[in-house]
Amino acid sequence: MHTPSALRLVVLAAMAAMTAHAQQAGSNKAETHPPFTTQTCTKSGCTDEDTSIVLDANWRWLYKEGTSTNCYTGNKWDTSICSDPKTCTSSCALDGADYTGTYGVNVEGDSVSLKLVTKGPYSTNVGSRLYVLESDEKYKVYKLLNQEFTFDVDISKVDCGLNSALYFVDMEADGGMKRFPTNKAGAKYGTGYCDAQCPQDLKFISGEANILNWTPSKTDPNAGTGKYGSCCAEMDIWESNSISNAYTTHPCTTKIGGSHRCSTAKECGVAKNRYNGVCDKDGCDFNPYRMGNKTFFGPGSDFAVDTTKKMTVVTRFITDDNTATGTLVDVQRFYVQDGVTLEMPRSTFPAVKTMKSLTDTQCSAAKKLFGDMDDHKAKGGLAQMGEAMKSGMVLTMSLWTDHAAQVLWLDSDYPVTADPKKPGVSRGTCAKTTGVPKEVIAEQADATVAFSNIRVGDIGSTVKGVGVSKNTTTKKAATTPATETANEADPEEVGADADPEEVGADADTEDAPSTSTSSCKRRH
Repeated sequence: MHTPSALRLVVLAAMAAMTAHAQQAGSNKAETHPPFTTQTCTKSGCTDEDTSIVLDANWRWLYKEGTSTNCYTGNKWDTSICSDPKTCTSSCALDGADYTGTYGVNVEGDSVSLKLVTKGPYSTNVGSRLYVLESDEKYKVYKLLNQEFTFDVDISKVDCGLNSALYFVDMEADGGMKRFPTNKAGAKYGTGYCDAQCPQDLKFISGEANILNWTPSKTDPNAGTGKYGSCCAEMDIWESNSISNAYTTHPCTTKIGGSHRCSTAKECGVAKNRYNGVCDKDGCDFNPYRMGNKTFFGPGSDFAVDTTKKMTVVTRFITDDNTATGTLVDVQRFYVQDGVTLEMPRSTFPAVKTMKSLTDTQCSAAKKLFGDMDDHKAKGGLAQMGEAMKSGMVLTMSLWTDHAAQVLWLDSDYPVTADPKKPGVSRGTCAKTTGVPKEVIAEQADATVAFSNIRVGDIGSTVKGVGVSKNTTTKKAATTPATETANEADPEEVGADADPEEVGADADTEDAPSTSTSSCKRRH
């Protein structure tokens, strides 16, 4: 996924400008991380890990140290404090978080829930982004090769226009403190974010305030973009609402083991330079609905996976030699619900009829069929993605709206002007008029996603009674015949996900295509 630039705190009072990414540790409120139990598994069983949750720095109150004066309000910097990057970096501090009261984050045992809208005493907060910590000042680093990653999720209250995301990014374990000495806050305060969209809405990147060329968003009153972007590999395990879901690999050509600061429209992959950047923004995705299976995933008993109920999601990272040092060759997915194991359905399109997981061959075949640019192959494919996994990645969870493309890339026909009968265009049953953030926030204020029972371990170890064999299906999903047409690549009809608004040093904001596709994160 994707940067959720749409997830911003709506400021209602001077003390509530909480949308900046600070580098100094503040002193107004102590930061206390909610304990969050995760597990590591082997064939002999699973062991609890004493992990915790931390809120991303972009959601926190940023103020001038020693005062209660905002450094950033709405979608603008206070230039009397932030006259230049160096002064801003040294002057502004990041405060501790009230996880439940302000941000709608509830942690209990092995479960964490993220609520879309939370009305606090000073502000109304929209969405959140969280990371898993192994200690107070260090993110937990997951090495996923030759492993399986499993979690339970309840998305019954997440409807059209929302993305509940769980994914891994190649962030630095300390949030960038060692590499960038000007960063005094670090992982303790949720700093250092990066993803394959090279998000430019981050207030601080590489230990420096991102105020140069800062451009307030035209649609989001709490967001903007600066000159720089923060790039790194991204493995989207889960981008979903109750209508559709996808999992996606996003390799980058940057150095493994931390964020890369891009500084030009070309390097950041902005607008017409989308495929000239350092990361694969489209990624290689598998959305069952997009692959032609209309009845596998959705709300109600007519679907193989019923999204009105909690489910278990299992993802396996297969290497060429079945070791943690091998080359990533396959990313597999299956589900468990009501005691029934459900393997991913095969695509119904003849040209990719064997596709039921992510491999380089299958990814390229799907790109060709859908008319998408094969930037995944150009950026190194699964082998390059695997290098980031070998180094270790940070677990991220978020709930967000989409100001750029209304999440239509996940749950509707996208691009909206394309023929829905064309392979790859239909991604879900939501209307093309859904997903407008203002409407989603008003109509789905109580939308909540709950992630729980997170565990990682040897293949076959995280789910009881489920073997290592690929053919674990005990219930088959119905398939819908699909019509197939060969297509030429169209840069404006690509990928699984939608890109947040991107404005870089050399970007022309008028040229930014509203139909460009990429990850959330929104990612990112």
